[in-house]
Amino acid sequence: MKGSPPAGLAVAPPRPLPDPAPPPRPIAEPPRQPGPRTATRGQRLALVLGLTAAVLFLVWLFSAILTPFVLALCIAYFLDPVATRLARLGLPRGLGALLLVAGLMALALIALLLLYPLIIAQVGTLLARLPSYATGIAAAIQEGLAGLEERLGPEVFDTRLRDLAVSQIGAILAFLGTAATRLIGGGYALFSVFTLVVVTPVVAFYLLRDWPRIMLRMESWLPRRSAGTLRTLARDADRVLSAWLRGQLLCCALLAAYYAIGLSAVGLELGLMVGIASGLLSFIPYVGSMTGLATALLLAMGQFGTFNGVGLVLAIFVTGQVVEGYIIYPRLLGDRVELHAVWVIFALFAGGVAFGFLGVLLAVPMAAALGVLARYWLRRYLESPLYLDPPRTGL
Repeated sequence: MKGSPPAGLAVAPPRPLPDPAPPPRPIAEPPRQPGPRTATRGQRLALVLGLTAAVLFLVWLFSAILTPFVLALCIAYFLDPVATRLARLGLPRGLGALLLVAGLMALALIALLLLYPLIIAQVGTLLARLPSYATGIAAAIQEGLAGLEERLGPEVFDTRLRDLAVSQIGAILAFLGTAATRLIGGGYALFSVFTLVVVTPVVAFYLLRDWPRIMLRMESWLPRRSAGTLRTLARDADRVLSAWLRGQLLCCALLAAYYAIGLSAVGLELGLMVGIASGLLSFIPYVGSMTGLATALLLAMGQFGTFNGVGLVLAIFVTGQVVEGYIIYPRLLGDRVELHAVWVIFALFAGGVAFGFLGVLLAVPMAAALGVLARYWLRRYLESPLYLDPPRTGL
């Protein structure tokens, strides 16, 4: 057969192919030392102080533009429980947030369109009647001081003091009227139209829509060592703040409506403006109600000129304080509020001095958080050896 080897010759087997060269062995790297798994006390302290300093610096740096965003945050926080209930009923969170923010803005716009012209008209009435008010108040004060002089005698009550007090009434009322005009007329200086109509509602909608996810994301950033304690403190601060803020806003709205209706019913010409201002200023415990009472009494003295009208105004405010203290406040706030009135007043004034209106918005949340932290550290102190260390019994 063609191609076959001759008979008797052996065929050598084929040589195997050489094995391929083994791949070069990688250079062995030194074993990595695992990083420390436990933070030191200095690192934790540096983290807390660094975050606090960074937040304060950012608030100071951007304080001129933060007001609409903080106001939107307050709106989202206030409406979050309602949005959560709507979501549980089957309404999508985004649609519920849109309806709530739009409804709130519509109410604010209606109130502005209805009340602002009336308040401006009453400010004009105040400026027009200011001389007659000054004359009426001066006459009432002079009559009262004359009665005191007759009872106490000229050796106890100085006549020059009476004349000085009466002469200063006009200057004081002129200053108050000018200040009120500037406050009402310059209200848009605090909130521009663009801020009220565009920025605040849009930011509030997105915050309210994404509120649960924002809270979950912030919770995931908590340090694992202290996550449980921080969650407990956050829940306590939320409980205190929500109870105080929502209850206080409802109290202010109810008192503003009551004072405005009551003072207008007794015939006080500026009753609407004074009543609304008194109710809104009740946000500051005691200070707001006392300021509204003093202003209403002065206006009643200037308008009525008799103590009967002044007595009616005084009765309205006394009734309002009784209703607030024994009906409205216990039902809306009850014992859930752990913010002392003095602490709230200090926080509001301190925030206003430090950051203006932005500080007023941030004052109560900061006061609630600091109060929760103070009570937490006080509990830890009362359970620590610093407090429980027994006294020495011998030398």
